[in-house]
Amino acid sequence: MSPTEIDRDAFPRLADRSSEDLSFRIHASLDAVENEWRRFEQGADCTPFQHYDWLAAWHRHIGTRTRVTPAIVVGHFADGGTAFIMPLAVEKRGLARRLFWLGQDLCDYNAPLLARDFSERVSANSFLALWQDLRRAMQSDRQLRHDWIEFEKMPQTIGAQTNPFCVLGVVPNANSAHITQLGGDWDAFYRAKRSSATRRRDRAKRKHMTEFGEIRFVTATDASDARRTLETLMAQKSLSFARKGIPDIFAWPGYRDFFLDFVSNPATRHLTHVSRIEIGPVVAAANFAVVSGDCYYHILASYCDGQLAHYGPGALHLRELLAYAIRRGLRHFDFTIGDERYKAEWCDRRLNLFDYGAAATLRGWPVSAWSMAQRRLKRFVKQTPVIWQLATRLRCVLAGLLRRRKS
Repeated sequence: MSPTEIDRDAFPRLADRSSEDLSFRIHASLDAVENEWRRFEQGADCTPFQHYDWLAAWHRHIGTRTRVTPAIVVGHFADGGTAFIMPLAVEKRGLARRLFWLGQDLCDYNAPLLARDFSERVSANSFLALWQDLRRAMQSDRQLRHDWIEFEKMPQTIGAQTNPFCVLGVVPNANSAHITQLGGDWDAFYRAKRSSATRRRDRAKRKHMTEFGEIRFVTATDASDARRTLETLMAQKSLSFARKGIPDIFAWPGYRDFFLDFVSNPATRHLTHVSRIEIGPVVAAANFAVVSGDCYYHILASYCDGQLAHYGPGALHLRELLAYAIRRGLRHFDFTIGDERYKAEWCDRRLNLFDYGAAATLRGWPVSAWSMAQRRLKRFVKQTPVIWQLATRLRCVLAGLLRRRKS
């Protein structure tokens, strides 16, 4: 057995097992488990952020640049069936090594892929015992040894099951996520979600936008069109980030390449929906989404600057996207992570997200403690409206001063 493939059966069992025994192996290569992963994700409870194509593209464009070592944990029931896949990873941060979810920063949800009957066959105590076995196994391997654990944005539920990682000492993430159940008719859905006064305002704003030219909702139909639309989206988002004083993710190594590849690669392009609102000659709004199962995952959205922005092209685009998802026969629209007010106005379900941090060695204790303190402070600020509004305004003011200094 290779040093990167560890047999969990070699480690002593802990008490309080469920009747369904489990075994696992850890792989430091995505290629080694590609076939099983692809088969399993078709019927497993998971989100598209755990699909092989998403995480393989992340590792290809981003993970390899930062020398991330994958730690893909594949678990099996005693009958040989796949029980779970945990896409984990290890990377060096300064003098310490961190265990985290593969693609963690770029995934709105981080979680394992679970067999549909996992929670029926594995108790909470059995999962805790499994987790301890797994930690010992990783610490015994030179490539996978780590000093602290940092898991972020873990959803409370995965499909219909409770996320087993929630039995760890998790704390609430600074954000939650929002999902709405779609009906079979857009007009009925729209009337149910928006008051008559709001619908009148929407019509008035749309009428103002027609003064700038014809309004068109366009879905990118080929790779080159998708890339052009995404380039516009990233340019608009970068301007918005700069205006708000938010770090520009598209300036980070590999992030632009990831998205451009994902929307144009024949292996993944069919998973995406890239669209835009054109008003006259202007791309007034754009979006990037992934469609998986019966759900539309709304991941990135942007809108233009200038006079048009006053009339809400982004809100118009969102209505078009909801109508598109209904026409396509989808049952759910997932706004993904973030607590923006407009999401609550459309959604009927809030999904709680959690973080988990722990030191694995003495070397990892200071950085783990600092990381947890940062997360708690961020949540306090974001969940306290007065402080969050003040922080947001201050951030915008500082960003404006920085732009003027550069110019």
